[in-house]
Amino acid sequence: MDFLVKRVSPAKQRTACLVLGVFESRRLSPVAKKVDQTTQGYLAKLLRSGDMDGKAGQTLLLHSVPKVAANRVLLVGCGKEREFDPYALRRAAATAATVLNNSGATDAVSFLADPAGKNQDMYWNVRHTIEATDDAVYQFDELKSKPSSPRRPLKKVTIALPEEGSVEGAEMALEDATAIIRGVRVARELGNLPGNICTPTYLAEQARALGKESRSLKVTVLEEAQMKKLGMGSLLSVSRGSREPAKLISIEYKGGEKGEKPVVFVGKGVTFDSGGISIKPGAAMDEMKFDMCGAASVIGTLTACAQLELPINVVGVIPATENLPDGLASKPGDIVTSMSGQTIEVLNTDAEGRLILCDALTWSNKFKPDVVIDIATLTGACVIALGGHAAGLLANDEALQDDLLDAGKASGDRAWPLPLWDEYQEQLDSNFADMANIGGREGGTITAACFLSRFTGDYRWAHLDIAGVAWKSGQDKGATGRPVPLLTQFLLNRCSI
Repeated sequence: MDFLVKRVSPAKQRTACLVLGVFESRRLSPVAKKVDQTTQGYLAKLLRSGDMDGKAGQTLLLHSVPKVAANRVLLVGCGKEREFDPYALRRAAATAATVLNNSGATDAVSFLADPAGKNQDMYWNVRHTIEATDDAVYQFDELKSKPSSPRRPLKKVTIALPEEGSVEGAEMALEDATAIIRGVRVARELGNLPGNICTPTYLAEQARALGKESRSLKVTVLEEAQMKKLGMGSLLSVSRGSREPAKLISIEYKGGEKGEKPVVFVGKGVTFDSGGISIKPGAAMDEMKFDMCGAASVIGTLTACAQLELPINVVGVIPATENLPDGLASKPGDIVTSMSGQTIEVLNTDAEGRLILCDALTWSNKFKPDVVIDIATLTGACVIALGGHAAGLLANDEALQDDLLDAGKASGDRAWPLPLWDEYQEQLDSNFADMANIGGREGGTITAACFLSRFTGDYRWAHLDIAGVAWKSGQDKGATGRPVPLLTQFLLNRCSI
């Protein structure tokens, strides 16, 4: 889809559809009031008749509105005006996009970025509108013999800017949003592919393809023999049960000064997780193709970073494998030796994400990082704690934690902090090894992070548990592309310091 930003006159603008906001109770937005004046009260009359009252989620599609050049006018409920925040804006934009995509209108001009007429922070208003619009119309039908896309889908959206006042930042918002939605789409495409297509080898191929797009990217792929020489016994213990060879992928983006310490993102890449010998229940096991969404988000973020040509050094590290039961697969009670030299008693083979991440975290030391952030669909406990609204965040550095929280809040891709206290560490005690790979039912998300913290050395580190936000189940089943917006915003913030 194409996006534009420009000043337009609402009533005179020729387009397939004009999108206007309506607040509770039946209050036209300032722009909608101007259009209503042109129509001699036509819109207000419809509202008074009870066709809609402006509640969030409501829409009213009008055709051939008098004295308006647009073929259609779409009124979108924005809720209470005093409560219209970025999240309400995103909901309104997504609602509008869904209606438009099924209406036959192939283009639209939207005034939702400034519905209150206050012209406040147009950068964020434009960005949220674009990102929410693209998210709403996304469909994954590449593997269907007959695609289910609308016959006349929405192809172009113009974000209308105020006719008066400052519009500084709108063009920058368009540039940033375009890169972010591309990164999100890359992550969603990878996440939605089935495990028989998106294997560790396939992930490596996609990373190499990304590397060919930009001179600022360098891609390296380690094979199992190389990992064995490095002593990655923990990572390789997970791949033992699969015929698909594990891969350790690194994507180095060099946009900053030579010698500048990079940000390192480590993304969990379990392309299918059966649980191994500790096999999962059959119900919804198909969704375990999404267990590589951490890896997908790293590739998506590097995609956005390269498109924006950010002046920063970034490294993406992806340990990729399958977790399957086999005669060679790890068994509960096995003890493995990690690259760090620490030994791990594998009490549950379904706690495999931490086993591949710990070696990747140790290996990340080679890049002499400023900060390391791992991203993983790690624990069901995080879904129970936070649902599908926020990623779990744990860190060994308060400033890094605050930076990630700020990036999440600004981008609309939120995270929420959990404690990383020493009291939880003792739950990982083992009678036979340096540690166990699970710590019991209580505080499962926290003890998983405690496990990872033992492999972070002296660098500043944060862990994002995205098990609740990386994909949706049910009727809307599919990858979300989160937390690409959060991670990209984190990089943008670092570039502006």
